[in-house]
Amino acid sequence: MCSKQPTVPEPELYRSVQAVLPTKTATHPGLNCDNQGMLRWILHKKVQNNPISSLSLVWVVVKELEKAERWDSRSDIIPLLHTLMYAIYQTAYLPDELYKRIYEFCKKLLTFPHPYCSVGLSYTKKIKTEHFTPGLMYQRMITAEQGLNNVHYPFRERVFVLADLEVFSESLMHVLLDDLNAHTTASIGYLSPLDHMRNIVLHSIQAALGPEQCNGLKLAQALKDMAQDIEPFYQEVMGMLERSAAGGCKGETATLRGRLHQLYNKIVTDTESEPLCGGALSDCPLPNPEMSVHLWTEDLDIWRELAKWLHPSSFSEEEDFMLGESPTNQIPSDLTRYSVTSIDSGIERDIPPCSDPSPSPTSALDTPSMCASWEENKTEEVSKRLLRCGGIKLKPSVQHSMVLMQDSFRDQVYQGGSGGRREIPLQRRTGSGVMQITSKQQRYFTAKIVAVGDDRVLGKLAKAYYFLRKKEARRLCLTLKVNLQFYYIPVCSSPSHIPSVKENVDLCEKVPCTVGSYLSIVDPWYNCNIKSLGAMIPKLAKQQVTPGRQTDPFISDIISYYVRCGQQPVFFTIYSAKITFTNTTKGTAEDVFLTHLEVDFPEFRQISATDKQKRSVGEIGGAALSINYKRVTFGCRDPDRGFSVRTSGLQIHAVPVSDTEDLNCLTLILNETNAKTKTSFVESKILTTNINIRSYEGRPFTVTLDRDSRQIYKNVLSIEISPCMDPGYCLQKAMRTKLNLHSNESGLSKYMSQGLQLPINTFSGIIS
Repeated sequence: MCSKQPTVPEPELYRSVQAVLPTKTATHPGLNCDNQGMLRWILHKKVQNNPISSLSLVWVVVKELEKAERWDSRSDIIPLLHTLMYAIYQTAYLPDELYKRIYEFCKKLLTFPHPYCSVGLSYTKKIKTEHFTPGLMYQRMITAEQGLNNVHYPFRERVFVLADLEVFSESLMHVLLDDLNAHTTASIGYLSPLDHMRNIVLHSIQAALGPEQCNGLKLAQALKDMAQDIEPFYQEVMGMLERSAAGGCKGETATLRGRLHQLYNKIVTDTESEPLCGGALSDCPLPNPEMSVHLWTEDLDIWRELAKWLHPSSFSEEEDFMLGESPTNQIPSDLTRYSVTSIDSGIERDIPPCSDPSPSPTSALDTPSMCASWEENKTEEVSKRLLRCGGIKLKPSVQHSMVLMQDSFRDQVYQGGSGGRREIPLQRRTGSGVMQITSKQQRYFTAKIVAVGDDRVLGKLAKAYYFLRKKEARRLCLTLKVNLQFYYIPVCSSPSHIPSVKENVDLCEKVPCTVGSYLSIVDPWYNCNIKSLGAMIPKLAKQQVTPGRQTDPFISDIISYYVRCGQQPVFFTIYSAKITFTNTTKGTAEDVFLTHLEVDFPEFRQISATDKQKRSVGEIGGAALSINYKRVTFGCRDPDRGFSVRTSGLQIHAVPVSDTEDLNCLTLILNETNAKTKTSFVESKILTTNINIRSYEGRPFTVTLDRDSRQIYKNVLSIEISPCMDPGYCLQKAMRTKLNLHSNESGLSKYMSQGLQLPINTFSGIIS
């Protein structure tokens, strides 16, 4: 545990901090920033095993923050803040003067516009709590991420990495898995739960006492000699810090330091002549959180994996029943549920012998193994009991409905005016909500889901999220226990497919990572760290690794930095597509998409230059489409419009491809740039939220969702596109309708988001 890394000079730290800032990239769009994520990783690696260097890094970053505030260099503030907080996690002790300077600076950010005020508020709370209770951030982070058993802090976190099957080949998966396992051979080495407990005790005592009252090297050796006896001291330290944090006053700090000093004297016995007080501090490793990598195949149900994490021992008996059918296996006919009048009492003994006691096919209990087991164990004595047949709870309780409503609450953006308040509908939501959840309603589990791939994996994630919300509206299981946080790392089959943040709009429309490109535009720190990681993963797969060579984890380190510091979500609307086929016997299909929808007539793609001379003008121009849409305007007046046009296809984008058109709506673009109706030319781009497309001549077309070859619908006659309704809002609206309440929205309903949105966490949200 002693410090092995040489002390890094302060001028070198200053140059390293300057090198990782995205200022030059913002002022020079052509400059490549792919190396800045690597430079940031190297910077934190330099100081991770040296308390003196980590403290020096904190001083350097604080000075740079104060200089950026004086010079109004706002583009540097958020990157420096995240660098500062991560350095604090790695620092064993901070003096009071440094705490005060950091706290005063974070308070100044509260007067800044969004998102600086949001990030500043989050870090102001953390710094204030850490000042009064030194070591609390490190203790809570390690306890939650490593799942350490204790009676004082019940929160748990886990990272689930979902790799897209279409992007990740066998070599790329080996890169992810090898990097995830690299911590066992890295400089930190494998850490057991007892090692984590030992590090928490070490860090907490050093953070409270400092080098003047604590000999860190001697304390680290004494804790190491305890072996299995460390757990009681860990529980005691956890209780001290949590009680001090609950007190929340400055007087508790002196009491905490006194108790920790007594514990320090108890642990460190003066067997030698060395003094107990004063000495060098020992480093405290910052391990990566628990991660699991999953190749997202058709058989993988991520929500079932979450349930296994919640209850690993009793999952097969309880959670499997609660989750029921996998969301990925649901069919469009399950989107609407119809009531069937029961003709029996619902009691087993009253059912005629010829009746089928098994529930409906859509029930979670309709499995061969469960039915067989039920038949084998049924006896005459059991049949006389008053047992209800298997079914589902159709009417949610008031408590359960309120949980879904709380998830739908959002911050509203208003424009002031004498006539009242009105929402700006085209502004994309970003940042965390201000609604505080009481301690009785807190969820102790947090699942951080990291999607790795192109737009296809996000489309799959949006669909899985929609089915989860729909299932939870019927019967709550995960929502009561788990906070879901989503992260995204853009990775393409070829790194050249990921554009720079200022690339031409026409080129961006063909890029399969539109969400990654958009997040790189609105968040420069995301562009430096996460987009660069996505471009580097395919390169790492081609590198030759020397067998037996010790390597530090890189990908897992970047993911850890992302999930720890990326707490500002950007919301992307999920859209619903209702598809009608030319064959009326097939009925309609309903699906959702997140980024892109394509309407295509395959027959017109095969027309060559020689064939155009043999075909009519109508055939060359394409098929006739009837398009009706609701045009979006800034005045909140959405006139309905419609036209007919001949085209070979069209593209609908849900994510903007440039920073000049950052609107939360759909953009419709026809394949033909000079398409015209009978009277006039069609607009090159149509902004809308609701659109209805129908083949005028009955000619079938093909629909592709999120550029995914697995999401193709053929022989389509018409399609209706609209924002996907949040099942939580639909449940609340249905309850109001049943109670015959007033149709106008009032009370809590007007603060609820009607549309379902997928929040993807970034470092700053949207910087306008």
